[in-house]
Amino acid sequence: MSTVDGMPELPEVESIRRGLHTWISGRTVTGVEVRHPRAVRRHLAGADDFAARLTGTTVTGTHRRGKYLWLQLDSGDTLLCHLGMSGQLLISSPQDLDGPHLRIRFTWDRGDHELRFVDQRTFGEMLISPNGDDGPEHITHIAPDVFDPRFDVKKFTLALRMRRSQLKRALLDQALISGVGNIYADEALWRAHIHGEHPTDTVSPPQVEELVEHLRAVFTEALAAGGTSFDALYVRTNGESGYFDRSLAVYGKQGQPCPRCTTPIKRVKFTNRSSFFCPRCQPPTG
Repeated sequence: MSTVDGMPELPEVESIRRGLHTWISGRTVTGVEVRHPRAVRRHLAGADDFAARLTGTTVTGTHRRGKYLWLQLDSGDTLLCHLGMSGQLLISSPQDLDGPHLRIRFTWDRGDHELRFVDQRTFGEMLISPNGDDGPEHITHIAPDVFDPRFDVKKFTLALRMRRSQLKRALLDQALISGVGNIYADEALWRAHIHGEHPTDTVSPPQVEELVEHLRAVFTEALAAGGTSFDALYVRTNGESGYFDRSLAVYGKQGQPCPRCTTPIKRVKFTNRSSFFCPRCQPPTG
């Protein structure tokens, strides 16, 4: 297992959404080329139908919920995207080389740029989803994130306290709270002085409120830095990396001094990933 094992989380996906909004909002799709069928595997009608239903539609808005992106289309449908571990949405010149991992190409009524879905590991996907009152029908099970006006910290606290689990595991449950992944869970828990194994049924309402505020703060700071890039797999729509990794306190910092107390940061296995924490600032509970 590598020292760092993150994937795009809320700040990275929101950075990409903002880039897309700048370039393609109000533009009309003139062509869609699906280069790899796995990229549209959940669009059950297949690649040809995917391309046909998008061609001629105009993007009327760009949206995000947690780690999902979608383009609102004037057809009433949405183009829904999840980046997986290595998906990239790149605004490229038509003259740029395709590269080996190009999965879908979109061309527009202004031919100066293309949108390319690039995905080295092919875990990402796109599909056309009908739009309902609560957004794309395929993600109605995804919970609001901490910036969503529908997010209710009291309901979230109650849901946590009704579970018999560990706090970090609950934070990563996208049906409970969306947008939080391994990186920002560790960072927010450190800021809140809470160990990731803290039992959810004993967490107090003030602890949850503080944790939510730290999530908002760390997301805001990361978004200002364009997200976190540990390698070339996450880049913004212009191909540039985010640089919030320079501001991380614990994630990926095994053996380095805690910024608060200088105790060496510890790394432990967490499912098929890693957790990073300060054993002094975040002592285990129970």
